[in-house]
Amino acid sequence: MTTADTLRRDGARTLHDAGVSSAGHDAAALLAYVLDVEPGRLLLVDEVSADDGARFDAALTRRAAREPLQHITGRAWFDGRELAVGPGVFVPRPETELIVEWVSTALDRPGERSLRVADLCSGSGALALALVGRLVNVEVIAVENSVEALAYLRRNATDSGVRVVQGDVTDPVAMAEALGACDVIVSNPPYVPAASPVSAEVRHDPAEAVFSGETGMDVIDAMIPIVADALTAGGLFAVEHDDETAPAVVDALAADGRFRDIVAHADLAGRPRFVTAVRSGGDAGAGADLDRARMEQ
Repeated sequence: MTTADTLRRDGARTLHDAGVSSAGHDAAALLAYVLDVEPGRLLLVDEVSADDGARFDAALTRRAAREPLQHITGRAWFDGRELAVGPGVFVPRPETELIVEWVSTALDRPGERSLRVADLCSGSGALALALVGRLVNVEVIAVENSVEALAYLRRNATDSGVRVVQGDVTDPVAMAEALGACDVIVSNPPYVPAASPVSAEVRHDPAEAVFSGETGMDVIDAMIPIVADALTAGGLFAVEHDDETAPAVVDALAADGRFRDIVAHADLAGRPRFVTAVRSGGDAGAGADLDRARMEQ
């Protein structure tokens, strides 16, 4: 008799030997997926059938070859929500949830007018769906250009209230038509410099969702004036970036001349992760209570 716990432990060793840093977690997640149970209930499974054992071995082989866990299971979790993912769409990372936390805190203003929020380079819709779930009295627009990613985005956004738009976020005319006047804009755009080494798992993400020119700043640089045009006075902007480009993002926002309270934020591991800013002009609005503690550049 083979128990689930025995398979999980053996699977973890297999993935560890293959260089998977999250071997224990991934082995449990794959086995839970195969058995259609919650990972926390694996200890309660006394016997695993031969067919399920073979399915688990096949999944382990794929993961040991460094295929992303989320491509094998077809799902990713972001801010407590399950998203459909797979080849052709960027797999959302937990670190991006910090943008959701920042926006939710900055917009803690019950009873005020409705807000329009846009998620540029939406991919699977992770940010858009997290924000529509967190905020009240809000219209959320998710903009994505890739045909492959749009299929996942539309599937994930079904019955959510999020409006999905196909469009190039670096095209001022297209974005003016798609966005209108926004109170909040967020983005996890492609931002890795073209020559930067990436993990085997990241190489499974679409290249156009990962890399952005020689410096990693091509999309962000093109997007900043479009964001400034779309935001209302006091509107909020948050954008994720490469570990090495926080100063460049801060400088680009400052150079535009239409942003204030430009702040670089680190993730929980202390790595530079995202930059926020407030659109200048008029009342401070939502930006009045922003965290102004600046990370050391």
